[in-house]
Amino acid sequence: MSAWGLAWRTVVSNPARAVLAITGVAVIGALLFNMLLLSRGMLVSFRDLLDAAGFDIRVVSSQGSQMHRPPFAGATTLADAIRRLPGIQQVAIIRTDSAMASIAGRERDAVSVAFVGTTASAVGSAWDLLEGTSLTDAPSPGDRPSIIVNANLAEAFHLAPGSTLRLRVSVPGSASALPPVTYRVAGIGTSRFESADEYAVTTTIQGFDAVHGGAGRDEAEMVLVASRPGVSSAENAAAIAQLRPGMRVMSTDQVMQQFNDHAFTYFRQISTVLSALTLAFAFLLVATLLTISTNQRLGEVAALRALGFSRRRIAANLLCESALLVGIGGLAALPIGGLLAIWLDRILRHMPGVPERIHFFVFEPRTVALHAALMAGTGILAAIYPIWLAARLPIAATLRNEIVS
Repeated sequence: MSAWGLAWRTVVSNPARAVLAITGVAVIGALLFNMLLLSRGMLVSFRDLLDAAGFDIRVVSSQGSQMHRPPFAGATTLADAIRRLPGIQQVAIIRTDSAMASIAGRERDAVSVAFVGTTASAVGSAWDLLEGTSLTDAPSPGDRPSIIVNANLAEAFHLAPGSTLRLRVSVPGSASALPPVTYRVAGIGTSRFESADEYAVTTTIQGFDAVHGGAGRDEAEMVLVASRPGVSSAENAAAIAQLRPGMRVMSTDQVMQQFNDHAFTYFRQISTVLSALTLAFAFLLVATLLTISTNQRLGEVAALRALGFSRRRIAANLLCESALLVGIGGLAALPIGGLLAIWLDRILRHMPGVPERIHFFVFEPRTVALHAALMAGTGILAAIYPIWLAARLPIAATLRNEIVS
């Protein structure tokens, strides 16, 4: 009989112990699978969001923190200079502010919204329209500037395409505010970077200037750049950096590297610590059960040795037994861990300030391979001590003790 066949008979001969071991390994393996998904989940999800926007280069001020940078002057001039570069396909200017939104006659119900001004060409990349149309660059004289509102704001104020919404911004450094401006709702959509409870409004640069008194300040917090197909974003980033020294020009790869080194370090450290703990528990569980099983079968092991079974074959039997317990439990851990990851992901995505389309747990084929490798290594390590016990077992003394007892 092969080592696998003997190991299988040993496992099924004691179903209670086998079910306990497999259940424990499945639960621990599911937690390990979750931690591996978490270790790179946000990084992969954030990269998908950036790639979906269609821009591979971001130009920001060199001042400020990584998340909050002040606006820089001369944004239009810089954007025009970038457009003239041969490897550039599209350029978009982004301006942001906070505003108070209300319906005429219901000013007391005003809510704070994230107000974004951008070029019309960038709207389709930043928003997925649910109803209505996109923005118009320059409305006709007398027409109200158009806006796109997110679904949360549309539901709160019962807005539809064609509705009107009043927006008002505060004057920095002053207790007063500019007069409100009435906008026409062109469409309702969802932004890829909005949180679950956020109110957001997007308009054109002209519409953004309208609520700020109509005077264009030619400022921007960010300029987004899309490279032509086949052109390296690194080459374009280097060319853009030469247009205006002192600006921070980052490709998507550089942005991801920064976030990986800083913003996602916390989740990576948590994942590493919890993964180590779950592997330790799996090792202790399997090693304990195998050791107990071996101690209960010392007479059987000695009899097999007396019949001519070599130490290598006994070791192979125990190793196969460990592989069966860990393998079956590890396979059961994948669907359990997947369901648990979906449940935890829904909870974490509803935290304040977290973009609704960011996922904390993201499946990758490499995660399954790493999970299998770690579980296999745990099974091998757990079988070392029982194998050592069986290998050093004195055959004659063990058989004599077995007969006497």
